[in-house]
Amino acid sequence: MKKAAGLILVIIIAAAAILAYSSVFTVYEGQQAIITQFGKPVGKTYTVAGLYFKIPFIQDVHYFEKRLLKWDGKPNQIPTRDKKYIWVDTTARWRIVDPLLFLQTVATEVGASSRLDDILDSVVRDLVSTTPLVEIVRSSNWKPNPRYESTSFKGRAESLADDEGGTSSVVQGRQMLTRLMLTTAKKLTPQYGIELVDLQIKRINYVESVQRQVFQRMISERKRIASQYRSEGEGERRRILGTMQKELARIRSVAYKKAQETRGQADAKATDIYGQAYSQDPEFYAIFKTLESYSNLPRGKSEFILSTDGDFWRYLQRAHPKTAQ
Repeated sequence: MKKAAGLILVIIIAAAAILAYSSVFTVYEGQQAIITQFGKPVGKTYTVAGLYFKIPFIQDVHYFEKRLLKWDGKPNQIPTRDKKYIWVDTTARWRIVDPLLFLQTVATEVGASSRLDDILDSVVRDLVSTTPLVEIVRSSNWKPNPRYESTSFKGRAESLADDEGGTSSVVQGRQMLTRLMLTTAKKLTPQYGIELVDLQIKRINYVESVQRQVFQRMISERKRIASQYRSEGEGERRRILGTMQKELARIRSVAYKKAQETRGQADAKATDIYGQAYSQDPEFYAIFKTLESYSNLPRGKSEFILSTDGDFWRYLQRAHPKTAQ
């Protein structure tokens, strides 16, 4: 009897523990909860973190996030208003603001993501297809940068825009387009208990069939810019060489002028010295210069035909009158 009583007591305690465990539930920070009874919502929405009670086995608790949730769409191939096919990749942030309506319409986050796929993809497609490409890739306050227009620093988006719009003015711009997308889509989500917080375009690119042509155009543009740089560099090189040659010619001219002046001054001084020496003893000077000219006569087998009464032999005739005759 004691064993049976003990077993019954254990069973009662276990049943009470199970009943107590099934009667309470916890809502954590960042969560909100709704209680359903036989599939129908009952009671209020629990949005504050804490410990709460419910009827065990009859009522079920459904938890939902209060924090922002992420939605990433699949890249879509969309034609712009100017008939250019591009890939548009978008992302969004949303939250559950009415858990009861959310539970009744989409039930789960997976169902909500599927519904957002339909809404956001449709809105993005409608607005992109009615907007020129240049408006999609540039901001409304965009202005051409002369530095970027003449160099290879352009980004992919600017290259896409230059293909279609050149430097034409942007009326709406990408920022206003995304705001319009958000405003339009935001009107369609409250019916599911969802608030759309943000919608952005992550990436825009040409479709593969056109991308090769765009890359080829970008390569050609970079080659043209490189050729322009080489041409400008060659012109600068020639200018520097011309300046250097001009400066070198000027330096040489100044040096030659100075050398000639110095040489002229030296010759004048030498002539003056010779003149002074000659004026002191003209006969000695004449003899000295004559002997100097004798020493400068070429050596070897050389023949000269000179008159015997010329000045060249004058002093030899005086020294050896008979030999000179």
